[in-house]
Amino acid sequence: MTHDILMTSLQSLPKKCMAGLLVLTIGWQSAWAQPSSAPSLGPASSSDLSPALERRLGEAIMVEGRRDPEYIKDPDLNQYLNAMGKKLAVYAPGGAPDIEVFGVRNPAINAFAMPGGYIGVHTGLIVTSGAEAELAGVLAHEIAHVTQRHIARGLTQQQQSGHLAIAALAAAILAGLTPGGGQAAMGIAAFGQAAAIAQQLGFSRDAEQEADRTGFEMLRKAGYDPNGMAVMFGRLMQASSLNEGRGGGVYVSTHPLSISRMTDMQNRIRQLPVTNYQALDEFWFVRAKARVLQAIDPRVLVQVVEQLQEEVRASAKAGATTSGSQAKQAAAWYGLSLAATVRKDLKTAASTLEQAQALIANSPYLDLQRVELELARKQVGQAFAAAQAAQKRWPERRAFALKVAECLQLQAKDKEAIAYLQEQIKRWPKGEPDFYKMLGTSHDRLNEPVLARQAMASYYEQLGALSASVAQLQQARTLSQDFYVQSQIDVRIRTLTAKIAEDRRLLERFKS
Repeated sequence: MTHDILMTSLQSLPKKCMAGLLVLTIGWQSAWAQPSSAPSLGPASSSDLSPALERRLGEAIMVEGRRDPEYIKDPDLNQYLNAMGKKLAVYAPGGAPDIEVFGVRNPAINAFAMPGGYIGVHTGLIVTSGAEAELAGVLAHEIAHVTQRHIARGLTQQQQSGHLAIAALAAAILAGLTPGGGQAAMGIAAFGQAAAIAQQLGFSRDAEQEADRTGFEMLRKAGYDPNGMAVMFGRLMQASSLNEGRGGGVYVSTHPLSISRMTDMQNRIRQLPVTNYQALDEFWFVRAKARVLQAIDPRVLVQVVEQLQEEVRASAKAGATTSGSQAKQAAAWYGLSLAATVRKDLKTAASTLEQAQALIANSPYLDLQRVELELARKQVGQAFAAAQAAQKRWPERRAFALKVAECLQLQAKDKEAIAYLQEQIKRWPKGEPDFYKMLGTSHDRLNEPVLARQAMASYYEQLGALSASVAQLQQARTLSQDFYVQSQIDVRIRTLTAKIAEDRRLLERFKS
């Protein structure tokens, strides 16, 4: 995408908006502690924060959150987390909620639910999990907070007691909806602020127990070992006591655990019939990737390599006597290949990948790493062939579709890339915003500015940045000389403008 398209869309906020944003950036913590001078909005309940408005609050955080350095833009990891979330949410009481799970690059053991069903999972939590059911247990607990509307209740109770949380959120979103205001902005470290919401809400003991029981049932009905929840919470309690004062007990600080809650879970487990539960080998590959992704510091990456090497030795020693040991060993080799790629040691990356493939011949993670290695070697043709073959083998994986499109663009085959991307968009109309972004890039390179801006409008709309989407459409209309195209664009602008107006109407009542 050319510089002018991106720069036009990412305009800075006008000065009049900064006062509203200040609470969210510098003064977030104090905002919870200071009484509001705003007029009373009357008695608050979860009904004051309707599901639609709660979703909009979550979307606003995510607009900026997707630009947070901690946000993990990895289709494999996020696809895995969302598949797990949807599998659990099917068994939520009252029907499956609209859930979106995403990865956060942070070694702290934490997960947090935001307004509207957005759930962040720290890489530290994934790495700490000793089995898939343990990770699923925490995620089920967070989904339960969403389905039981604990966040909505907590936010409205904070509003009722005079805090500025909702007012600050509303001010930030309204700033983004102001003409010329660009995207909604919460400042950097958006997810740190979102996690702070959970900490300040301080779910009651009853709410936590309700989330335990609801999550436990979702976990069991989805086919995960329900003991995973008890094991993971026990692990979290231990981490909290061992790391007290050093930030190691982040999850426990936002979700206080107790012996009574642990006992309640263990009693429920004892009442269940003995069952053989299945776990996906995919978990071990996601865990290895998360370990490498969170190792930003080169010194930490060295430690990660040592840990993965130890896992290779331990898994090899366990051999066939331990369930899943071969998958764990292959995943550790895969992690070593990823780490070597980060260090630009392509020879080691290739040899460790071969070690993994010798253990497990068919794995989408290993196939994707093969494509990445070819791209790192500047062998675009070989990467393209590998990506095409892998997509046929794993048609449900969006990562390979993105790699095929990337290879087409690297080979300057933009017409082919456009046709291919349009096919993928038909298949996943709301599954991957980057399809639209790449489409805009190819149209721009073919000197098709109207189509390029229309594609970018779809990209921003998928991210929830509605004002940025409208700005792209307005540019497209100005550039077009075709009455029919202008009419189509006008319809889209009216639809989005109406949505923005509705958002503004909903948010004005919460503005300080």
